[in-house]
Amino acid sequence: MDHRFSGTAFTVGIEEELMLVDPRTLELAQGIESILADVDGATPGMVKPELMRAVLEIATDPCPDLARAEEELRALRRRVRESAERHGMSLAAAGTHPTGRGEEQLITARPRYEELAEELGWIARQELIFGTHVHIGIDSPDKAIYVADGIRRHLPLMLAISSNSPLWRGEATGMMSSRTPVFRAFPRVGVPPHYGTWEVFSSRVDLMVRAGAISDHTYLWWDVRPHPDFGTVEVRVFDQQTRLEETVSLAALSLSLAHRYSEDFESGEPLVEVPTELIDDNKVRAALRGLEGELIDLPRRRHAPAAELAHEMVEDLRSDARALGCEEALLGLRDLIDSGTGARRQLRFLDDGGDVPGLVRHLCEEAAR
Repeated sequence: MDHRFSGTAFTVGIEEELMLVDPRTLELAQGIESILADVDGATPGMVKPELMRAVLEIATDPCPDLARAEEELRALRRRVRESAERHGMSLAAAGTHPTGRGEEQLITARPRYEELAEELGWIARQELIFGTHVHIGIDSPDKAIYVADGIRRHLPLMLAISSNSPLWRGEATGMMSSRTPVFRAFPRVGVPPHYGTWEVFSSRVDLMVRAGAISDHTYLWWDVRPHPDFGTVEVRVFDQQTRLEETVSLAALSLSLAHRYSEDFESGEPLVEVPTELIDDNKVRAALRGLEGELIDLPRRRHAPAAELAHEMVEDLRSDARALGCEEALLGLRDLIDSGTGARRQLRFLDDGGDVPGLVRHLCEEAAR
């Protein structure tokens, strides 16, 4: 398989999936085409459609460091928010819209999305969810596989830290990441296989293409995946964050982990495969309780409070973040861990007497900060 794992290491690109909201009804607005026509070529980075017309994606350019990516992301959020307002809409950000219903959404008029909706039917029409993705540049194909395999074991804790979708179709689900089980219905999602080498990954993708299962590697929607076209490892496990600074802190976490595993690869450190079923079990725990429950501490194989493990991870990665110039952004996770994730803030708003429409309005206000 062709690839671009030969460029500058540790470039960073950030993608956010945001929601368009009708400020009168506070339901989702089917306005992506108006936004695309309005912002085309107006800012660095990209504004792109997604499966449903109430969803838009903003994506920074590949940036040399996190500070530049944050600057671009902030400009992109501001630009699409201003465009939405000109067209009578608001912008909000979370892992799910608290009351959104898939059957009320229109599919975006693009061949890829129309084919997905036709092929997957009900499954595709339930996919009214929003995530944050982080691309990290890696400079060799085998290193990219090693990094993705390494990050794989941390996916449950990364999800717990990012959990921001406690409501689905107007109801509190009892989960901190309701987005997770919704996306789980899609094929080729969740915890990826441990591939080991570029040759194994490439041959398995080729097998799926030749068998007619997928058209190309972009139809593998794993929580972390090598992206040959961009020469990156892409972390996809995160719920979309309401506050931009928390997106940036999650990007710092992803960068720091990629740096740690790149260093291990260069030093010849063996990478022991963690069984998929163990990581997946941990991921369900993370989706249910976020940082407020316990996770299996891999590889020590003990139960520990997720918040304790999160603090340990941040502290352990400080030297990697410092090497990349993003230590302050990484340390921003400390406040999130101590004060509560986006999911906890949503539930706290309701516990304090707010109603669900008020919560949607609050998500719009928070996203505009």
